[in-house]
Amino acid sequence: MSFSNYLETKVLGHVFGATPYTAAGTLYLALFTTNPAEDGSGTEVTGGGYVRQSVAFTVTGNTASNTAAVEYATATANYGTVSHVGVYDASTSGNLLAYAALTSSKSIEIGDVFRVPTGDLDITLD
Repeated sequence: MSFSNYLETKVLGHVFGATPYTAAGTLYLALFTTNPAEDGSGTEVTGGGYVRQSVAFTVTGNTASNTAAVEYATATANYGTVSHVGVYDASTSGNLLAYAALTSSKSIEIGDVFRVPTGDLDITLD
């Protein structure tokens, strides 16, 4: 996953500029049908029962991984082809923190359930 412009600025300010940054208490995973990019400009899924789901991470070394599976409600309308995910600091609106393309895109249709298994969502810093 890549950091968003928002998070890059916050981290640099916190580490090198003595500007405090307080992490969100809860993080949320969003689904996208287009690349959200560093500025969060992608197309997030809407409708069909979709809502961002909370996600928690554990950090080991230079990698943060989701500690539990993330599961969305059964789609009540077609979402389209989900190609990217993003981590936000709020359940609606908020700030994009990190994003990534899926290994393979997935078309979500009525009756489908989108899941991210435990440990499959990794954020790594080199």
